[in-house]
Amino acid sequence: MNDAQLQAKLAELLALPHETEWAEFKHNNSDPQMIGEYLSAISNSAALESQPFDYIVWGVEDGTHKVVGTSFKPRTQKGAGNEDLEPWLNKLLSPRINFRIFEFEADGNPVVLFEVQAANTAPVAFSGRRYVRVGSHKKPLGEHPERERKLLGIVSGPVVDWSAGICEGATLNDLDPEAIKKARSEYAERFEGDPKKSHLAKEVWQWDDATFLNKIKVAIDGRLTRAALILLGKAESTHHVAPAQPRMTWILKDDKNIERDYRHFDPPFLLAVDELLDNVRNLTIRYLPDGTLFPINVSQYDPWVMRETLHNCIAHQNYEKAGRIIVVEQPDSLLCTNLGAFYPGSVEEVVVRDSPQEFSANPLLAQAMVSLNMIDTIGSGIKRTFQIQRDRNFPMPTYDLSEPERVKVRLIGQILDPNYTRMLMSQTNLDLLDVIALDKVQKQQPITDDEAKSLRSKKLIEGRRPSIHISADVAAATDTMVDYLRRRGIDRDYCQKMILDLLGKGPAKRNEIDRLLLDRLSDAINETQRKTFLMNLLQDMRKAELIDSDGRGAGSVWQLHSPDTEVKD
Repeated sequence: MNDAQLQAKLAELLALPHETEWAEFKHNNSDPQMIGEYLSAISNSAALESQPFDYIVWGVEDGTHKVVGTSFKPRTQKGAGNEDLEPWLNKLLSPRINFRIFEFEADGNPVVLFEVQAANTAPVAFSGRRYVRVGSHKKPLGEHPERERKLLGIVSGPVVDWSAGICEGATLNDLDPEAIKKARSEYAERFEGDPKKSHLAKEVWQWDDATFLNKIKVAIDGRLTRAALILLGKAESTHHVAPAQPRMTWILKDDKNIERDYRHFDPPFLLAVDELLDNVRNLTIRYLPDGTLFPINVSQYDPWVMRETLHNCIAHQNYEKAGRIIVVEQPDSLLCTNLGAFYPGSVEEVVVRDSPQEFSANPLLAQAMVSLNMIDTIGSGIKRTFQIQRDRNFPMPTYDLSEPERVKVRLIGQILDPNYTRMLMSQTNLDLLDVIALDKVQKQQPITDDEAKSLRSKKLIEGRRPSIHISADVAAATDTMVDYLRRRGIDRDYCQKMILDLLGKGPAKRNEIDRLLLDRLSDAINETQRKTFLMNLLQDMRKAELIDSDGRGAGSVWQLHSPDTEVKD
């Protein structure tokens, strides 16, 4: 726009009522996070109000619409990481929308105007969260389901459930008998514990196949849907859903990202999921749970989390794009990718939302998967995966929603930041949203102002953007066990040698051994832990027939082992 057009546009905006939801006026507030959230909010609101563009104007008082000028300089303003503002905003907007920045003068005062495209393919999120204007206030879109529902209808058009489409010509012979048997078993297991519907767990074995398929709604009046072919169909029967090509591919890569192996898995997906996951090299690693002194062995990936993540890929895949679901296994992570939008908008909205997600890419397929015990009530399984990872003291699943029609979920199978893990072990009552925000910190991902404020109030983080890190106070408060284990090998060898040297000069009482060694042990553990360590060491040396004692306690006498020594337990 030229200067005359900018002056005309500003005059038009100044004449608007104060509660207009697709125009925002500010004086000097130039916080990058705030700008990004407002871009999301007014872009979504413009779509709701049938406006092609929306606007943010700096240099105008919000209450009076009086031009007062601004010191905001968008061309020199920086986003997180000292990145230029405009590319930083573009990177965190999903799906990306066009916006133009104009700087000009009005009545001799500097003014900045952002012209922002209305949402048109999906609700717009910033940094993983979607916002909307409610009156003059910016609110999370998920808190206003009626606006969310309306917006989805506008940007996505009428919802057509691809998975509910009838496969003309498909018959029961196109379904895999083992898959149907497995489906009956899962259906029965789902209702066994339900006092109101436990009878279904028995009745399912009495129904014929056609009745069963009608009950789980993958058949309509005996005619098979696409959902039936995807979940239960034979591999050679997938032509009934063409041009869709339902397939899952597992790819194994090494630490240099070189492909080492791969396999394809076709329907029935009800059986193929386990076949695919059997290929994953779910190695055993050692880590410290719940602040205990000794490490335990644990698998890199929780089986339920892996299965739930892959089932979500199946439920929400956009099959009309004829793409594959891909699982890439690397030494330290699993990356699961499916085509399609992430309807909740952000992980945070899933965690905050108390009710199940109302929208799904394939409603009939998703509901059938719920009936067959494959996924939790639509949307709630994602929250559970986060809670399981939190209970395991592992990094949270990472959702990459940077592409509007592709969802990438990475499960990390290693400890990234020991301080984060120690924090989880020491603060078991921490709010899940705070855990997710801390997880972003350990992954060096940006966090919102609200997330930073919450973490700072609990003294969980320190530093300034972009160098925020887990608080040293947290590390100090939770470091004792880790430091103890790290140093125990050195302390153990040292202490054993000192004990043998002491007893080489003659028998010694237990309190003499304590006086010799307690002050020399790591100061990362308390006195009780030091005494426990020495007691265990002495007992281990006795069992190894290096030393003997005449009893227990502080007054016990210890000496070098002799075959003729009478040992008292």
